[in-house]
Amino acid sequence: MNELLKKSATEQSNAIKNKEVSAVELTKAALERINSLDEKLGCFNSLTEDTALETAKKVDKKVANGEELPLLAGVPLALKDNMNLVGSRTTASSKILENFVSPFNATITQKLLDNCVPILGKANLDEFAMGSSNENSAFKKVHNPWNLNKVPGGSSGGSAASVAACEVTLSLGSDTGGSIRLPASFCGIVGMKPTYGRVSRYGLIAFASSLDQIGPFARNVEDAANLLEVISGYDPKDSTSLNIPVEHYAASLNNDIKGKKVGVIKELMSEGLTEDVSKALQKAIDDYKAMGCEIVEISLPSLKYSIGIYYILATAECSSNLARFDGVKYGYRTPDAKNLMEMYTKTRAEGFGPEVKRRIMLGTYALSSGYYDAYYKKAQQMRALVTMEFAKAFEQVDVLISPTCPNTAFDMGAKASDPLAMYLTDIATISANLAGIPGLSVPAGFDRDGMPIGLQILAPQMQDAKLLNFAYKFEQANNYHKKLANI
Repeated sequence: MNELLKKSATEQSNAIKNKEVSAVELTKAALERINSLDEKLGCFNSLTEDTALETAKKVDKKVANGEELPLLAGVPLALKDNMNLVGSRTTASSKILENFVSPFNATITQKLLDNCVPILGKANLDEFAMGSSNENSAFKKVHNPWNLNKVPGGSSGGSAASVAACEVTLSLGSDTGGSIRLPASFCGIVGMKPTYGRVSRYGLIAFASSLDQIGPFARNVEDAANLLEVISGYDPKDSTSLNIPVEHYAASLNNDIKGKKVGVIKELMSEGLTEDVSKALQKAIDDYKAMGCEIVEISLPSLKYSIGIYYILATAECSSNLARFDGVKYGYRTPDAKNLMEMYTKTRAEGFGPEVKRRIMLGTYALSSGYYDAYYKKAQQMRALVTMEFAKAFEQVDVLISPTCPNTAFDMGAKASDPLAMYLTDIATISANLAGIPGLSVPAGFDRDGMPIGLQILAPQMQDAKLLNFAYKFEQANNYHKKLANI
């Protein structure tokens, strides 16, 4: 069964359809693997065995009755622990929500259940999705399956590491400034941030609402495409949801890309790149040339401001969104407050971790009277400029490529005392969130220590199918995705 768990979602799905294995057997095997591995990995905050087995039984009943199975039915999946699943704990890896039980399903959760996808548990993350290393969880750190002394990337580290370690075949993460693509790069898997509004955010615990987007993790591009199809679609409960038809993404994966133009982002080609990442990027450029693509150097001058823009806008939205966690309606409440104001302040001081407090304070400052125009308004203007530069770039090229991160996974604790160094980890990923465009990280090789390297591909808004097409062609030319973490 461990060998079957290492197969792709398509292979597992076919095995269930052909009655080579039952969905219940596959789900039980995945739960056993989680129980045997997760003590050293720390990927899961909680397991949802009953829900998973109940879903798997539905799949087996459909197979027995000769019914057609929905896409990805019976394939084991993990949900990032900031997405609601009714009856399960949804903690956002924060003490303030440690015992919060979801009273409703997120839209994406309901779509998964409707497609009979067994949800095995809630994956660990940086508290409230704030971090790039998954060392900020209030409960435990997540370790990289390729090397347990390294970080898995954040904030969706548990989601990425659980897929890389074959504890589950698929998972969902949320990406506010690179929180899907960065851990995908560090863990050697595929991770995608769809076009903003392509996937409903209803039932996702908000960090920065104009930047957050839910997306898939998988061990290959085809599985990611199929999972994106399952979770995509218009949702009237999300005011930012796009009312456009859902595509069958896997159908266009093998489209010919000969003669297409691939833009290489000049500003992300040299600054801070390690030698191994630089070589991997050059190899990717050569691969696209070999496939008949034209390589064009593209300059995005405003990109260098993206970290500053992001950390004003994201923290401002975080300050606003996290105001609701005050000990009144739900979540943790301090036991020894003498009055209402003390209850507010003590609850938040005791419930939030240091990184969350730092971002709330930064955001509150940026929105405060006298500073709003200087910081928040200026950042919004610069965001418009970044978006415009991307639009102009896509008039010249079909997709853009860059490293997902200037470096590979670093040692645990290496950047814990230097927030700025940690923030700079997201230098290549943040701008896609500012512009609302889709971005994907696909395995692009390994460094001299055997740690994975990710290639980032970006496409214009609503061209998620094109993005997946370019990623699939690169993946098939290399087969880096076939090497699995030895754990």
